[in-house]
This record gives sequence, structure tokens and C-alpha cells, in this order.
Amino acid sequence: MSIRHGLLALLERGPRYGSQLRTEFESRTGSTWPLNVGQVYTTLSRLERDGLVAQDGEDDAGHALYSITDEGRVELRNWFETPVDRANPPRDELAIKLAMAVGAPGVDIRAVIQSQRGHTLKAMQDYTRLKARALADVPTNRDEVAWLLVVEQLIFQAEAEARWLDHCESRLVRLAEAAATEPAARTPGTPAERRSAKAGGAGGARMGTRR
Repeated sequence: MSIRHGLLALLERGPRYGSQLRTEFESRTGSTWPLNVGQVYTTLSRLERDGLVAQDGEDDAGHALYSITDEGRVELRNWFETPVDRANPPRDELAIKLAMAVGAPGVDIRAVIQSQRGHTLKAMQDYTRLKARALADVPTNRDEVAWLLVVEQLIFQAEAEARWLDHCESRLVRLAEAAATEPAARTPGTPAERRSAKAGGAGGARMGTRR
């Protein structure tokens, strides 16, 4: 999530102060990614350092206002026009957890999958209820439409995760079935016993040659 670009997008609509930006950001995204005021002002300081925003006096209540600069508008346009890079995806805790669970001693990976699936489906139901409430009244202002886009993305993301978990479970079942049908090793016994038997056979062959 690019907080700096989100703040630039809000500032393009006019001068704003820190807590106002936080409120509008959370209203636009339905508080899905909450910000604290300190985080907002830290980001504003960096944007000002980079020449993308500038302080623009104070409002009647004494709040320090910030405005976007021409350089900031160029940066914002580039952000909107450039696709989000998927070449280096962020770390996904669930994917890492399942990868580490494969073959881990004492871990029932299918139980891990089933537990996560239940959690994911519940989250999807919760998001769907939020969407239904949002659609109870036809969205008219931009904040309502923006929040609807965010909650629909969360629904699609949960649906995709549930399908992926189903796929993981099916793959594990197929691997277990394939392992169960593999033929037994031709030579019985432990590796040490097989090496001993092989050495004994070679010794007998040498003695027969001397006779």
C-alpha cells in the first residue's frame, strides 16, 4: 500500500492538514488500512523533503495545511498510469506457513488447511455482509463508491484464497495416494544390512575364483 501516493491523491483536491488526511483516507478505504496521525505527518515530512508537497499556511483553527506541488502532481499521474509491480510479491504468511508445514514432524498439514479454510470463508461472509449493507442504499458519493471497490477486492481475495486451499488439499491427497502405491524396494532390510549382504556375496565370489 502506497500511503504517500494516497495522501497526494487527497491533496490534489485541495489543501488539507494531517488528521483531516487520515480521516479522509480511512473513509475512502473503509478503515481497512488504518493510519495514525504520526504516520501521516511523517509521510508529509518526507513528501515535503522530496518537493512533492509544501506547507500552505494554516486554517482558522490553526492547523498546518499542506498542498500538492507541480512535482507532486507529476508523481501522482505516474503512479496512476503505472501498473502495480507483481514481480516481487509481498511475503504471504499463509503461503509460507503451508510451505514450512510440508513434511514438518508432528504437523497435520491437512488440519492446518481446514482450519484456515474455515477462517477464510468466515471472513468472506463478513465482507459480503458489509457489501450488502453498502448496497442497501445506492452509493452516490465518491467515498461510498471507493469503499465498495475495496470491500469487493477483499471478497475476491478471500474467494481466491479458499480455492487455493482446496487445490492444496487435493494436491496433498494425490501425493499421499501416489506414495501409498509405490512398489516396495527390491532388497529387504536396512541400508546397513543390504551393504553387508553385498559385501558377503563379493567375498564368496573371490574365494570361488581362487579355487
